[in-house]
Amino acid sequence: MNNFWHNFQEGLVNTFNSLGLAWWVEVVTQNPNCTYYFGPFVSSKEASIASKGYIEDLEMEGAQRITVNIKRCKPTVLTIAEDLGEWIDRKVKPVFSGQV
Repeated sequence: MNNFWHNFQEGLVNTFNSLGLAWWVEVVTQNPNCTYYFGPFVSSKEASIASKGYIEDLEMEGAQRITVNIKRCKPTVLTIAEDLGEWIDRKVKPVFSGQV
C-alpha cells in the first residue's frame, strides 16, 4: 500500500507539472547571484515546508540575501548562475523520486 501511495503521489506531481499547475520554490540569492528552482510540488503548503531545508542548505554554503517565492510555474532550467553566466540544467524530478 505504501508503494501504491508513493506512485500515486509521483504521478499526481508529474501531471500537475506537465499542465503547469505544480508549485515550485524559487530561491534567489544575491551572493552568489543565482536563481534556483526546487520542485515540483502538488500544493503551495508542501513547497513552503520544503523551502526551509533549501534555505538552510544555501545558508550553510554561504549564500547571502536570500529571497524565496512559492509559485506556480514550469521552469525549464533549475539553476541560473548569473555571476558565472551559466544555466545549469539539473534534471527535473518529482520531489518524491528516490524516496522510499
